[in-house]
Amino acid sequence: MTTVCRVYDSYAQARAAVDAVQGAGVPASDVSLVANKYVSAEHADVHDVPEAAKGAGIGGALGGGAGLLAGLGLLAIPGLGPVVAAGWLAATAVGAAAGAATGGIVGALVDAGVDRDHAAVYSESVRRGGTMVTVRARDEDAGRIATLLESYKPIDPVARGAEYRKTGWQTFDEKAPPYRPSQAEIDRMRANWPG
Repeated sequence: MTTVCRVYDSYAQARAAVDAVQGAGVPASDVSLVANKYVSAEHADVHDVPEAAKGAGIGGALGGGAGLLAGLGLLAIPGLGPVVAAGWLAATAVGAAAGAATGGIVGALVDAGVDRDHAAVYSESVRRGGTMVTVRARDEDAGRIATLLESYKPIDPVARGAEYRKTGWQTFDEKAPPYRPSQAEIDRMRANWPG
C-alpha cells in the first residue's frame, strides 16, 4: 500500500476530492479527512470536544461505514486542537489504532510513508485552517489516486512551507496552542470551490 496525502485550503475542495476518490472505487476505510473544526460549516457550532473523543475510545466512530463523510466526528488531535475528522489516519493520530512510533499527526503521517517535511507542513496547514485528505492506495493505483487528488488544487507543501518559514515557523509543534482562523479566513476556507 502507498499513502497519498494532500491538503486543501478549502473544505469544499477536500470534500469534492473525497467524493471523487470514493467514486473511483477506493473504500471509505482507506480514506481519511482531517479538517480544522472552524472550516466545516456543519460542525462550526460545536464548541467543546466531548471527553470521549479526546482519548482512545474513538476507534469505532472513525472510518468504515456507508461513506467516509457520513462518519465525520469532532475530536482533539494534539497540536491541531479540535478537528472534524474521519478515517484511519485520525484514529492513529489520537492513539485509537496502532500508535505512531513518533507520535501525533506528524508521526502517523510519517509512519504511513509521507515525507517528514511534507507531514509537518500538512499538519501545520490543518492547524491553520486547511483540510487534509489521506488515501491508502494499492501500489498500482497510487499514481491514479495522486492525479485525481491533484485535480482539486491542493497546496504545494514545498511552497507553503517556505511561506510559513518566512514568518518564523520552523516545524509543526504539537504543543502550540490551537489556531483559530479569523472570520475572513473561515469564510474563505468554507467557500464553495468552483469545481
